[in-house]
Formats: sequence, structure tokens, C-alpha cells
Amino acid sequence: MFTQADLDQIAAQGASIALVEQQIQHFVDGFPFLHVIRAATIGDGIMHVPDDQLMRYIRQYDGQSVNLDLMKFVPASGAATRMFKSLFAALEGKADKAADAFFTRLEDFAFYDDLKAALAKDGLDLTQVMAANDRQTVLTYLLTDKGLNYGSLPKGLLKFHNYADGPRTPVEEHLVEGAAYANAGGQVRVHFTVSPEHRQHFESLIDNELTDYESWLGVDIQVSFSEQKKATDTISVNLDNTPFRNADGSLLFRPAGHGALIENLNDIDADLVFIKNVDNVVPDELKETTVTFKKVLATVLLDAQKQLFRFQELLDNDTPGEGVLTEVDEFLRQTLCVAPPAGFNERSPAEKLTYFREKLDRPIRACGMVKNVGEPGGGPFWAKNADGSVSLQVVESAQIDMDDASQKAIFEQATHFNPVDLVCSLKDRQGKKYHLPDFRDPLTGFITGKSKDGKDLKAQELPGLWNGAMANWNTLFVEVPLITFNPVKTVNDLLRPEHQPAVIGH
Repeated sequence: MFTQADLDQIAAQGASIALVEQQIQHFVDGFPFLHVIRAATIGDGIMHVPDDQLMRYIRQYDGQSVNLDLMKFVPASGAATRMFKSLFAALEGKADKAADAFFTRLEDFAFYDDLKAALAKDGLDLTQVMAANDRQTVLTYLLTDKGLNYGSLPKGLLKFHNYADGPRTPVEEHLVEGAAYANAGGQVRVHFTVSPEHRQHFESLIDNELTDYESWLGVDIQVSFSEQKKATDTISVNLDNTPFRNADGSLLFRPAGHGALIENLNDIDADLVFIKNVDNVVPDELKETTVTFKKVLATVLLDAQKQLFRFQELLDNDTPGEGVLTEVDEFLRQTLCVAPPAGFNERSPAEKLTYFREKLDRPIRACGMVKNVGEPGGGPFWAKNADGSVSLQVVESAQIDMDDASQKAIFEQATHFNPVDLVCSLKDRQGKKYHLPDFRDPLTGFITGKSKDGKDLKAQELPGLWNGAMANWNTLFVEVPLITFNPVKTVNDLLRPEHQPAVIGH
């Protein structure tokens, strides 16, 4: 199947022939569906923190965080192309209501002044162009490299919010957010995963703005970047599952989705890592709730971790009696929501001990869950694992067999979904980093249909970062308010009240 040139290409990719053959076998066999038991709900897998307890959680976090290494991790490589789908259609003469709404409120966008300046460079006046209803010119200067090139830039570099002292990009909003909760004694670390072609743009933005933000916020901000690793790209195949070849005969490897970022996360050295998508940011006046619940998530995790470490110590230092094993079993079931396999009670004490040690010795994550209002995203479920145990999982619709009426019904009973709002602990009791790829479920990948050079192909995505890539983590679900979820999926989302700040300065 593979020539020597193929083998050389695979090696240069940083992959192995065994890995590539395994990926091809996944195309042949497909990925099994995940078996969900029931939707996680408030009191049954999802924790609700009452309003009168919020200050206790905040004070506890503020007291502990100064002694922790903190990191804010922001996946920021995605291009904004889909954000401007309706405008690209309008550029081709296919206007719709979304495009009409965009032009009606053009002056309300934070990038308005930049757009005006881009036209002025070529001697055009935006006000006059709009008065002439010349939408094509406006869109050309907004979307293409004739002007702002917003149609090709990543979301993180677009102007989102207006302030008295100038507009801010999502990257800048994440710096401000990070200073509010990823702040260990004045030290703030923020990490962005970016695409290679845009890395220089991100670095230039940070070089130009960082000192001002440090001065205003009174903190030292360390910003780092990484790119999705080439070795995580997956091979593409033809419809008959033979390797797809480029015009020059080489194999086609494609980026394998956000699940590949588990390798980037694995390189992070921190006690707690806050993960949030780049486009889910709000102006300063709305940040307080987000900051509060980031601290709540962290405190819930730290509380559980403290108990977990205590149980590990009991299991490691002594020959634990039946009472200790019972206590650990209850902690796993009640706090970490891990139910043992069928027949577990018949196992010997030694077998139970092995099981308990394995389940405790894993990375931990606390996931924010907002009430489901129809947004797409992974939902919280109790799901069956390969070893027969049942635990909490973030599950995407593609992982469910929708042809199975009972499974479909369970999926539709979800009351919440995960807006990519996670706090993660990556180290064990001795402070040693876990090797995160070891805790993936490799059978939770996705196969998608694509095309290249006019030919159909099949592509493969790795298990998603917050579902399959973290399937074997200890997981806590915590309800967070809907106001903490404000993604920008289309350009007109920036016109929602949550993204139109009262224009105030620092």
C-alpha cells in the first residue's frame, strides 16, 4: 500500500506507519457509538452552587490561587470564514436578511473605523459609498486583502468590542479576563493555540498592546503561543478507504480537529488550567459573572482534589480495611460520579483496590454547564466506558446512534450543554504531570466527507478535546449562568446587547 516515498513522508510528518495504518483501519471499521445511560441533570451529575454560597467559593479560591501555578488556555486557530458566510454570499450578489441587518447597523461594529480608514487609503469615503448603496465595495474592503481581510483572519484578531480608548480584539479581552482569575500573586499566564500562517499577527498584536494592559491591570502577563502539531494530522482516504493522493502522488494529511490540541495542553506546566474558546468573551461591564463562576469551577475542582489526594494516601500507605474501601467507593460514586462495573461487589478486596487506585489516579476537570437553549454543543451525560464503569462524559450528537430510538430519546433529554468552559488539573499527588494522551478514548473519533481537487475523500478527526480526548479524566459538572456563554458564530452576533458595551474607558 505504501511506497518508500510514502514511508519517508510519514516519518517527516512525525507519525509512524503503525499509527497511519490504525487510522486507515478506523475508516474501514468506523467508530463505535457511545452508549449513554441517561442525561446528567441538576442533582444527578450536575452540581448547583446556591447564590448565598458564591462568596465562600470566591474567597476560598482567592486564598488558594496565590500558591498555585495558573494558566489560561485559549484555542484560537479557527478562521472567521464561517462568521462571514452571509456576507460572502452578499459579495456574490446573494443578499439575505442577515446581510441587510449588517448594513443597517454598520456603524455599531467595533471595526467600523478600521473599515473607514481602509477605504480612505484608496480615496474612498465610506459614508458616500454607503449612501450610494455600494455594498460590494464595502464587503470587498471588509472581507478581502484589498482591505481588512477579515474573511481570512482568525476570530481572535478581529475587533469585537468598542471602548472609549479604542476597540478590543478577543485576544485582548482574554488578557483582561485572565488577570481577573488566572492571577497568581500578580503573575498572569495566557496561552493561545494559533495557526502557523497567523502566528506573526498574534505576536505583533501582543507586542504592541501588552505593556499597556500590564500597566492598566497592575500585573505581569506572560503570553505564549503554540501551533497544532503536524504529527497529529490524520491521513485522508478515497471512498474505497485507499490512501488519497495529491496531484504529485504524495499522501494527503489533514489537521485532525480540536482534539489534536490535547498534545498542546500536554505541554503546559501548570497546577490549574482554564480553557475557553477565543470568541466567548464579553465587554468589561459583563465580566463579573464569568469571573465569579471561573473561580467557582476552580474551587469545586480543588475541593474534590483535596479529598481525592487524601484517599490516595490512605490506599497507598496502609493495607486499607473494608471501611476505607467503602468510603472510597462512596466518594467515587457521589462526588466524582463514577459507578463501578456490574458484579463489582463480588470482586476481592485486592481487585477493588486496583480499581480504586486506577480511577483516582487521573487528571481532573470541572466543566461549566449552561441550560440548553438550542445552541449546538456537547451535552452532559452518564455514559458507559470500555471497562464497564459508568461516568460523566461530554457527548456530541455525532457520538450517539440516532437510529436507536432509546439512545436518541436520552440524548434529547439533556437539560444543559457544555460551552467549552473548563478548569483542569494536570498533575498528580506528587506534583508530577500526567501524560494526557494516555487518558483519551481513541474510539471516539469522527469521520467526515471532504473534497480536494474536485475529488471526494474521507477525513478523520481525533477525539474532541473536551469529549473523547478527556474521556478518561475524573469529571465534575457544575451549572453556570447562561450569561457566561456569549459566542460569536456570525458577525451579527456582535450586534447583540452582550457585545455592545456602554462605551467607557479604563
